[in-house]
Amino acid sequence: MKIVLEDWIGRFALHAHLGCISKRLIFVNIFFKFPLLVSGFCLKFEIAVLALTGNMATVSVPTSNAKKPVKYFVVDAFAESAFKGNPAAVCLLEEEREEEWLQALASEFNISETCFLTTPISDASVPRFHLRWFTPVAEVKLCGHATLATAHTLFSSGLVDSDVIEFVTLSGILIAKKIPVIHTTSASNLQKDPTDSYIELDFPVNPVREFSFEASASLISEALDGASIIDVKRTQIADDLLVVISSGKAISELQPKLEALVKCPGRGVIVSGMAPSNSEFDFISRFFCPKLGISEDPVCGSAHCALAPYWSKKLGKCDFKAYQASPRGGVIDIHLDETTQRVFLRGKAVTVMEGYILV
Repeated sequence: MKIVLEDWIGRFALHAHLGCISKRLIFVNIFFKFPLLVSGFCLKFEIAVLALTGNMATVSVPTSNAKKPVKYFVVDAFAESAFKGNPAAVCLLEEEREEEWLQALASEFNISETCFLTTPISDASVPRFHLRWFTPVAEVKLCGHATLATAHTLFSSGLVDSDVIEFVTLSGILIAKKIPVIHTTSASNLQKDPTDSYIELDFPVNPVREFSFEASASLISEALDGASIIDVKRTQIADDLLVVISSGKAISELQPKLEALVKCPGRGVIVSGMAPSNSEFDFISRFFCPKLGISEDPVCGSAHCALAPYWSKKLGKCDFKAYQASPRGGVIDIHLDETTQRVFLRGKAVTVMEGYILV
């Protein structure tokens, strides 16, 4: 049997050269799953075969509901090595998909964020894409690590010929830039390394406001396993609690109670504290959001849009090196622009896998 693929994108025809079995007309109706490997994609077609006796029969494959395979990458963001930082699935869509499908796929990946990138917007002066983010249970308005992962994917795979990318999102236009790493070779000699770079995200500040937590104090304390609470704020945009506890070391050792966290006010709980004096970091944090299907977000970029203005007032500075003390861990370099009310998050990322979604 000789099988020829004529057009893998749209319409398929399989030409089967069959030996003559009989001079009589024979009607055969066969339904079966046919796996076909095309350029790394394993596509399955349900084929209805009508075979007639003779030297040749043509079988048409119905493809009216066929969808293009979706290329995806899994990227560890805010990390310099694999299996650190925060993983995100980056899906490159060539055609529109229903929201139900987007959410189902995010649930299938079952990591903190799955994001969906559409084809470039043609009339933009720099590469511009639509970008959406989904947790396993809901769409969110802003996500730092998945945006970093998306920018890393575009830069590293050669899909854009630019050091700047714009993303159209539910939080407005977000900008990602590739920034060369500057190495200090001597006290007066700074050198850029073109082979090594950070990605810098330009995000909006998430202001923190006062929160009267007396009514929730016992619940918050229980959720944080009795940690010594110094201050509690509430973020204005994401509606998360920002809970400051006594020390950065206590944050690393924290064993939160998820069933109590779900009962706390707001969406999620950011826990933060000042880093030890002998540390290279300014502050330490963790982020828990079980209401959105994320027991702990390993490194949350958007949480630092609230942490930056909070710690700026406490420490009297606008540049920070922050550490998120989840089991995977991650480092974020931060600059707060008080005039424009923007937060610049800088980090690295590592691609750990890639493949195709077939459904």
